[in-house]
Amino acid sequence: MNQSDSSYAATHQVFNQPAALEDFNAYSADKVLQYWVERFDGAWGREKLTQFGQRVGGNLLSAGFEANKQLPEFQSHDRFGHRIDQVSYHPAYHQLMAHAIEAGHTSLPWTENKRGTHVVRAAMAYLHNQADPGSGCPLTMTFASVPAIVQQADVARVWLPLITSCCYDGDNKPYFEKTGVTIGMAMTEKQGGSDVRANTTTAIPVGKAGPGQLYSLTGHKWFCSAPMCDAFLVLAQTNDKLSCFLVPRWRPDGSKNPLHIQRLKNKLGNQSNASSEIEFRGAHGWLLNEEGRGVRTIIEMVALTRYDCMIGSGALMGQAAREAIWHTAGREVFGKPLHQQPLMLNVLADLALEAEAALAISMRIAHALDHKQDPHQASLIRSATSIGKYWICKRAVQHTFEAMECIGGVGYVNENICSRLYREAPVNSIWEGSGNVQCLDLLRVLNKEPDTLKALFAEFEQARGKQHLFDQYLDNLLNAFSEQSDLQGRARQLMEKLALAWQASTLLSYGEEWVAEAFVNARLTEQGYHQYGTLPASIDASALVERALVKLS
Repeated sequence: MNQSDSSYAATHQVFNQPAALEDFNAYSADKVLQYWVERFDGAWGREKLTQFGQRVGGNLLSAGFEANKQLPEFQSHDRFGHRIDQVSYHPAYHQLMAHAIEAGHTSLPWTENKRGTHVVRAAMAYLHNQADPGSGCPLTMTFASVPAIVQQADVARVWLPLITSCCYDGDNKPYFEKTGVTIGMAMTEKQGGSDVRANTTTAIPVGKAGPGQLYSLTGHKWFCSAPMCDAFLVLAQTNDKLSCFLVPRWRPDGSKNPLHIQRLKNKLGNQSNASSEIEFRGAHGWLLNEEGRGVRTIIEMVALTRYDCMIGSGALMGQAAREAIWHTAGREVFGKPLHQQPLMLNVLADLALEAEAALAISMRIAHALDHKQDPHQASLIRSATSIGKYWICKRAVQHTFEAMECIGGVGYVNENICSRLYREAPVNSIWEGSGNVQCLDLLRVLNKEPDTLKALFAEFEQARGKQHLFDQYLDNLLNAFSEQSDLQGRARQLMEKLALAWQASTLLSYGEEWVAEAFVNARLTEQGYHQYGTLPASIDASALVERALVKLS
């Protein structure tokens, strides 16, 4: 036998493995996302979203892999000893940022006077997250900064045109030399965490005190995400009163503002995005609003970032379900496609159902933001955002794991996107207030603003009469809220019940009837559920999987 025969080198053939899900339109292939965008007045954005989705499912997928492989690098000084505080990113990161900002990800609701602008922008955020969740962090903060900055008219005149310009410039240079900027925030300190009133960073007037004036900030921030942003919203103490400031990386005279990066965090996930510890050593910043109104000034920004956590976690779940269904549809076991095998089919359908329910309530909040002048919608935003942030972000962790398990060992390796989704999932639950913070915030809002509870239950009541199990569940929920003892101890129980009621009512009121029926039967029965893949036999699992399956034209 000839030892040089090529058969000795070719030890096996690769078969029964699906092709990678790539080079497809992430919007036009997503029937569920299209449904909810159009259900909430976003049909006018179809062409914009189709173009956006084509790039997300095309070259931006590979850009996301590169940005998560070639991580940000910090350089404190240049070779001559000058302090530069430079964080360098792979070009793929800048490619992702530029695409999103130029499309209107950070500006659309602030620049377009149309119904459904928040809905279309939410769809952009949902799609972008599937290319790279990390760069979604500065995009979210830039978008969410507007309501805080607009409260100080003289500062807003300079900064808002740059924030909403749809131009991206990632260079380390003064903001006044740019045609577009990004905004970050730095609130968390070691000793306080979510209790920002425990912050010790101080601010004293450089000259005259008061709104719009320059102050000098001194202190340390434990977490500052995206430290290459052009300015940061910062909370600091002024005469023992917590105040809000916009702190630029460069001073108006062109000198470097002493906002010094100490180190970059080595994180579990969200790796394409740099997160840092920083020190203010007399850094100048403009006071937004009156002294002592820091929390009130920044609260709407926080609400919007929490809302984006809902979108981001929902996007992880939608992508995880899609990847699991795609992969198993390309595998055959026991003479049949894996995604059609009864037990796998049940798991996949459950994942798809959970992902759609998460998307539904995220888009419901986007719709409320488009109509926030309506008191009912405004009240719903104040209460339901905490519920969605708590529930979707927690569900995403188990959901992405289950999808990875469906794919198997291939899903666990880093070349497959599912491992990134799993590492990414915890951050949205932790960032912008952990689960307990969301529970306590909801109790505070319901206590201080009783109308918000009425608005929440009025939302649920819209679905009454559509499904008897839901009606029973809603009656039990009302009874649970009539009992006022140990509210803090029971807060997570109440939050979970509220989340399920909200998802069910949204699907019943706005969704496809058969999908809503499936959710109610799967989630609101007395038996409940513990793991994915426990759907009752009455549910059409094949239809749920078919609804979520990507079909390449």
